[in-house]
Amino acid sequence: MKTIKATIAGATGYTGGELIRILLNHPQVEIESLLSTSMAGEAVSSVHKDLYGDCHLHFTDKPGNPDVIFLCLGHGLSRDFLHTNHVPACKIIDLSHDFRIKNTFEEKTFVYGLSELFRNEIAHAEYVANPGCFATAIILALSPLASLGMFADDVHIHALTGATGAGKQPDETSHFSYRTSNISIYKPFTHQHVAEIQQTLSVINGNAATHRELATKINFIPMRGDFSRGIFAAVLTKLPEGAEEENVRNVYKTYYSASPFVHFSDTAVSLKEVVNTNKALLNINFHDGYIHITSVIDNLLKGASGQAVQNMNLMFGLPEDCGLRLKSAAF
Repeated sequence: MKTIKATIAGATGYTGGELIRILLNHPQVEIESLLSTSMAGEAVSSVHKDLYGDCHLHFTDKPGNPDVIFLCLGHGLSRDFLHTNHVPACKIIDLSHDFRIKNTFEEKTFVYGLSELFRNEIAHAEYVANPGCFATAIILALSPLASLGMFADDVHIHALTGATGAGKQPDETSHFSYRTSNISIYKPFTHQHVAEIQQTLSVINGNAATHRELATKINFIPMRGDFSRGIFAAVLTKLPEGAEEENVRNVYKTYYSASPFVHFSDTAVSLKEVVNTNKALLNINFHDGYIHITSVIDNLLKGASGQAVQNMNLMFGLPEDCGLRLKSAAF
């Protein structure tokens, strides 16, 4: 297969930097251009300083002639970018919120890019909307239950994200003096990822054909953690009366058997096992008619850039894990 030429728009941010690091070592990819209007002409290593000696590319304002373009722009900016720029005819993977719910733009229709759930659709897509980081962790946790129609009550979620989830532009709540030795709640019940969680679980639950939204209410409490990267999601809901715990456990053990990255663990999981990887780890426990699901991912990898490359691999007929075996250290 010929080398895939990739362009990254918004290459100076956290997700853009992660994509650069992955693609520099991807055996089937050549970086065509790294777009930044404010840094055009500057060395990539002047922003992503860990790439000194490893990357001799420069930022540019010209997309070149890529086979795929990754949009690593702020929420609301991808539509503007496509509207105001001449984008070459190529595949597009958007990492913003812009096309996850309203998935059409001019003649383009974006497929929701949660790789494990929509593998076939992604493989045949020209345009993909990468899921949100919280949404990825939570949908992966709940899809096995949704596939069985086993929501008997509301779902309650507390999920903790690292500081990189707030993006590279500093503000009051991402400042070191606020974030360190601190945990705080933000956007309780109203986080923007709730809509895509509801939408996707509705599809998995079989409601898409009847155009009905998922009846189950998603009560989501996002939290800021005092660490750099990772998402730890704790999900609680009631099991239907008569549901056999062992049957549910077996569903979780087999549901993601085709995935190289999503794994069920019989023992408790933590962020240490997934940071710097494209993995998602799940663990479940039962108590007094309730199921408690723990889901952990790296927000910048499985929650963003790693999943984008996983989707690219599917779109170009490559093995899903090509270029994504990333773990180098445990501590």
